[in-house]
Amino acid sequence: MNSWSERVLQLLRRMNSFHLPGSSIERCLRFEVGGQQVGWVPESVASVLGRFPEVFCPPHTGTVSLCPGLDSLERRSEAMEAVLQDLRGGATFTCLSGWRNEKYAVMPRYCDPPLMHMERAATSLFGVKRYGVHVNGFSRDGSGNLSMWVARRSKTKQTYPGKLDNLAAGGLAAGCSVKHTLVKECEEEACIPSSLAERATPVGTISYTYEDEDGVFPECQFVFDLELPTDFKPKIGDGEVQDFYYYPIETVKELLASEEFKPNCAMVVLDFLIRHSVIHPDSEPYYQEFVAGLHRSL
Repeated sequence: MNSWSERVLQLLRRMNSFHLPGSSIERCLRFEVGGQQVGWVPESVASVLGRFPEVFCPPHTGTVSLCPGLDSLERRSEAMEAVLQDLRGGATFTCLSGWRNEKYAVMPRYCDPPLMHMERAATSLFGVKRYGVHVNGFSRDGSGNLSMWVARRSKTKQTYPGKLDNLAAGGLAAGCSVKHTLVKECEEEACIPSSLAERATPVGTISYTYEDEDGVFPECQFVFDLELPTDFKPKIGDGEVQDFYYYPIETVKELLASEEFKPNCAMVVLDFLIRHSVIHPDSEPYYQEFVAGLHRSL
């Protein structure tokens, strides 16, 4: 069997580990806010939440919920912030050492109004959905051959330092639109002017849920393709990227099955390869598994 195919399949399995047999999904408690499920709370987290009875109701029928008296976005957000600051001070959970001072919106679905806001670094403790924007930057030569711009993350990044990344990407902070985030990240990370970034085409989403020692990560990335002039070169902006590379698409294909790529960025590239017919169902044995693995329901 094609070793490239096997490696990509393993990547997708890792990024969907919460759905695999033996995962913690059977032991996690549902996290509800205002009577709606917004996440999954691991047992190790649920046992600590009992210290905050004014914020969390005692677990009941497999559910942890915010107290009903916290009945507005503001009250819920303030109460959650106080709990997280307490846990952060006590060094209870290692993920809180990566505190970002960036709020994510918490809601059952992206189309729903936010029920509260939560510090980005804490979202995995409650298994709430996280959203982001990823941009594939590419060009075609005179013969139509594809090449792609790939970024290498700074060695000082909190997560996946030094790994390969998409041309630009970033999390969707509370109150920010997808387009605003797209333009901002392109400008900040790659010095792409807004007039050029706004030409990016929305091409869908990828979604997956994995788990690790920091909790549960249900994530959805809004994916954009940005065709760039062949003479355009991105420049290092805010320091989150240390270098940019311009590779033929076959080179990028080989790299995505290596340990070089940040895993979810490899998924974004795989989605690009499928949509641009770089890989085909007649020659790729796991074609259908690849498509399904990129679009698991959250």
